[in-house]
Amino acid sequence: QVQLVESGGGLVQAGGSLRLSCAASGRTFNAMGWYRQAPGKQRELVARITSGGSTNYADSVKGRFTISRDNAKNTVYLQMNSLKPEDTAVYYCNAVTQIGRDLSIGRDLTIDYWGQGTQVTVSS
Repeated sequence: QVQLVESGGGLVQAGGSLRLSCAASGRTFNAMGWYRQAPGKQRELVARITSGGSTNYADSVKGRFTISRDNAKNTVYLQMNSLKPEDTAVYYCNAVTQIGRDLSIGRDLTIDYWGQGTQVTVSS
């Protein structure tokens, strides 16, 4: 059974820092990452890291957030610095595992797993 357990959210003043952690169990994953959803908005990708260490970030967090991964512990981290009020959202851990490949369209077949979410609130 796959489980993603998040920790590290909370309330912080603008300019402060938080570190989110997500410990995964049940299987290994090709990619792990963080999404966020603010009230009234769609869920958006914040940062993602592959098992090989390749990363990508939302433009809004580049230079402020850093994603890292400990493959041995199956854990992904998000270091968030210089936080802004607009970073306020529920942050969700995401883990993706490849289960096959559709040769007819040349696309990987994957399953997404999600954590329960952790609230990050940045006060001005």
